[in-house]
Amino acid sequence: MSEASAAVPDAHGRFGPYGGRYVPETLMHALHQLAEHYEQARTDPEFQKQLDGYLHHYVGRPTPLFFAERLTKEAAGARIFLKREDLNHTGAHKINNCIGQALLTRRMGKPRVIAETGAGQHGVATATAAALFGMQCAVYMGEEDVRRQKLNVFKMRAMGADVVTVKTGSRTLRDAINEAMRDWMASVEHTHYIIGSVVGPHPFPAMVRDFQSVIGQETKRQCHEQIGRLPDVVIACVGGGSNSAGIFYPFIGERSVELVGVEAGGRGCETGHHAATLSHGKPGVLHGSFSYVLQDSDGQTADVHSVSAGLDYPGVGPEHSYWKDTRRVHYTSVSDADALTGFGLCSRLEGILPALETAHAIVEAMRRAAKRSHEDVVVVCFSGRGDKDCFEVARLQGEEID
Repeated sequence: MSEASAAVPDAHGRFGPYGGRYVPETLMHALHQLAEHYEQARTDPEFQKQLDGYLHHYVGRPTPLFFAERLTKEAAGARIFLKREDLNHTGAHKINNCIGQALLTRRMGKPRVIAETGAGQHGVATATAAALFGMQCAVYMGEEDVRRQKLNVFKMRAMGADVVTVKTGSRTLRDAINEAMRDWMASVEHTHYIIGSVVGPHPFPAMVRDFQSVIGQETKRQCHEQIGRLPDVVIACVGGGSNSAGIFYPFIGERSVELVGVEAGGRGCETGHHAATLSHGKPGVLHGSFSYVLQDSDGQTADVHSVSAGLDYPGVGPEHSYWKDTRRVHYTSVSDADALTGFGLCSRLEGILPALETAHAIVEAMRRAAKRSHEDVVVVCFSGRGDKDCFEVARLQGEEID
């Protein structure tokens, strides 16, 4: 870990001005307990051995770094490599964090886990880890996302999870988190909340980042092995920001590597039509943390939109806010229409269906590769596979596959 990377967060969970704990008193004990157990676990060789064992033998790590030859040819510029998180068990990066937090839950002696989910991949990963370790599991999911991601709803229920449909507010990820927080406040003595992204109160942002950093650590090793050096650009999509934090963090101290986060541009830049928090938001408190938040003119959390359920969130992790302000990471956005085009392009040219979240990063990678020399290397965090999005993509294209 580089010196620059190790500097944050501080003992209070602050990334510069961002982060912290903005939660009811009823949750403070659980957060202190979690922070204490995590600090012990991260330096415990036996815990790390267990985690590495499950990541290798159960999740299927390391994931490949794949040269996307036909996407490269289409862009007619830099070489494009895909870090294939879609090949993990359950089909996305989410399982890395869920296995880690489930092991912590067992270490704390708690028999039940809860989670929130938008695209469903974190819900599936949580249900998977709960089944693996014999824990009770409830997953909160907005009604709109239940409709968009019915395949993942079936998977969660098949593994024994109780999928709780949230019918309040926008009926998407923000509201699912609200309900999961209410559950946790009422059940904190015997329940651990497996937050799925680098959001929420300390220690979640740093802990989730650490569990996901396996992505960037592998990518660095694989780049040295396959191209003999570090890449020129690393690109990842950003909703709450877990896959991007996971691949960016090991590169933060590598100043020669450009880091690019891609948010959901939705249908345009008007409030309520996108989920590009770092492009259009301002600092505020959401779900227990101080970070960039999309807000209306009254300072209330704004409605958001994305074709991708996993990017449909009005906030972002506090470390991403810190990286934006320090200009270590450049953040941009890709529209719904372009993401759908990227979904089709990657599917046809590489035979790999990307998650709609991932498709945003693919589009930006093509744009940047086109402006660079063939000697340059662009790495995309291929955060998840597109099975879960086929029903929604078909619906938007006027097809029927039910």
